[in-house]
Amino acid sequence: MRHLHKILPITAAFCMAGLLMQSCHHAETPEKDAKFEVTDTLLKSLLMDTVQEANAVSELTLTGSIAPDENKMVKVFPMVSGIVQGVHVQLGDVVQKGQTLGVLKSAEMATFNKDLVSSQADLRSARRTLESTKDMYKGGLASQKDLEEAQADYDKAEAENKRAGVVTQINTGNGEGYVIKAPIGGFVVDKNVTDNTEVRADNGQNLFTIADLADVYVLINIYESDISNVKVGDPVKITTLSYPDKVFDGKIDKIDNILDPDSKVIHARVKIANPGNMLKPDMFANVSIKGTSGADLPFVNANALIFDNDKYYVLIVDGKAHVRIQPVTIAKKVEDRAYISSGIKPGDIIVASRQLFLYESLKD
Repeated sequence: MRHLHKILPITAAFCMAGLLMQSCHHAETPEKDAKFEVTDTLLKSLLMDTVQEANAVSELTLTGSIAPDENKMVKVFPMVSGIVQGVHVQLGDVVQKGQTLGVLKSAEMATFNKDLVSSQADLRSARRTLESTKDMYKGGLASQKDLEEAQADYDKAEAENKRAGVVTQINTGNGEGYVIKAPIGGFVVDKNVTDNTEVRADNGQNLFTIADLADVYVLINIYESDISNVKVGDPVKITTLSYPDKVFDGKIDKIDNILDPDSKVIHARVKIANPGNMLKPDMFANVSIKGTSGADLPFVNANALIFDNDKYYVLIVDGKAHVRIQPVTIAKKVEDRAYISSGIKPGDIIVASRQLFLYESLKD
């Protein structure tokens, strides 16, 4: 019994030591991390996108200038010679149709008035002669020839009176002289006359140019290297130095066929609305043109791309709950579209939300 009491404490001590060593061994051994898995539930909570195919869009940034619509622009020339005695408008003024632009002292106006008065008198005389001849013809006192001559004289007098009336109507005047009027409403965009200027009807220089600026043209300078990338119908966005935050949208409606020999550019034209007449002729314009390159490339929303270590990736869904990382090569970006030259094909399904979280979890 005495030996037994000695053995039991020793055995207990060994057992405690063994338990302590086993406990220490378990504490020093780290647990292995579980591998990340994509579940159906997780996929259902994410947005998906299908890779589309379209002609790659090319974007050009060119320069241009604002010009009036030539169909709504009129040059005013003098119909008579004379001396300008009054100019009522200045460059840039807004005028209404029929408004007086200036007055021209002209001796020709007196001739026009004289011709009108003379033609009216001749017409009255010819009418009386014709009526008298008709009465005489009915009474047998005038021949058929006399009647025909009286009718011819009346027709000539009537024609001359109409001509004189039209001339006087075109060359409108008042007590001061020949009145130069605005043929349309708009802005005075060109003025080549001042008070006391002598003008001649045969001079090729116009006195005024009036333009309606409700719609204007943007004339775009296209260099030879870019001609093949621009087509009629391509959409454009236009900004100006005066209104850098205002974007004007339009489409190319005409492209010239002749290259400018001096600037080596060809001009394209865009017609745009001009609310509030904000755009003025000869303003400088920056023009962004979207065209098609002719290459069929798949594209995705640029927000679905992942950028890591100077490379781009997308997450492709292959089958049920299987997502893989796919490197891609970007051909170009246009606004929110990214055109892909390699890595994906039309019809592929890609993850379009929380893709960065999935990427970080899957790449390890």
